[in-house]
Amino acid sequence: MDRITFRRKGEGEVMGLRICEEVPFLVFPSFEKTGLVIHGFSTRLGGVSAGDCATMNFARGRGDDPANIRENYRRMAAALGVDMSGMVLSYQTHTVNIRRVTKDDAGKGVTRERDYRDIDGLMTDVPGLTLVTSYADCVPLFFLDPARRVIASSHSGWRGTVGRMGQRTVEAMRDAYGCRPEDLIVGIGPSICADCYEVGEDVAEAFARGWDRELPPQVLSPYPGRPGKYRLDLQQANVLILAEAGVRPEHITVTDICTCCNKELLFSHRGSGGRRGNMGGFLCLR
Repeated sequence: MDRITFRRKGEGEVMGLRICEEVPFLVFPSFEKTGLVIHGFSTRLGGVSAGDCATMNFARGRGDDPANIRENYRRMAAALGVDMSGMVLSYQTHTVNIRRVTKDDAGKGVTRERDYRDIDGLMTDVPGLTLVTSYADCVPLFFLDPARRVIASSHSGWRGTVGRMGQRTVEAMRDAYGCRPEDLIVGIGPSICADCYEVGEDVAEAFARGWDRELPPQVLSPYPGRPGKYRLDLQQANVLILAEAGVRPEHITVTDICTCCNKELLFSHRGSGGRRGNMGGFLCLR
């Protein structure tokens, strides 16, 4: 495989690149060093899909052949070293709903049908189950409680961020498993950066309503030279939400990779004008 070079923002954590079975994926060093999880964030590379979904696509309903998607899952499972039949897929509709995943959920959304919908977050304490969430600019949130051996994976677009998805996940892990926020390790994965994410008055007003204080300028600021337009930093918004939920700032790591800046290597809804597939976030307890 040719050399893979990401354009980086020069801020945040440098995610590691792994290539196994000819499939490249990104990892958080902060998660790797615990030795407790298998995880990875896919790129566009290493799969069999074609056209707008080329090549490692996990999105249904975008014109890709289901056989291609299944083969992509098989390849990703082999690269990570996990059981494909133990994968469990979210049902993302920009909610803040989180599902507790048990052994009975193994394979749902991947090797068998889901019996749930409107689920943007998954959590489990069962080793061998791989939580799968999907992305194409929205913010991936990976959670690990090394004390209680619990993991969670949540999808937080602008609606989910307004709804404080990070906080909801912390609370769900506390209520279900007794996790303490100060014990959690959190990774914020590849997503659109503020320079690429221009929003209008409607989104800016929604953010203002969802915050109980004035939004800091590093989260939302007027876009220079474009009246009525704003720069929105979803990553920094999620950092603040997580810190307010009790996660220690030194336990929160943020990627330095923007999906839109790297649209040749990562799927980006904004960068492709909506013609794209989805990447996958994979997280499994050993």
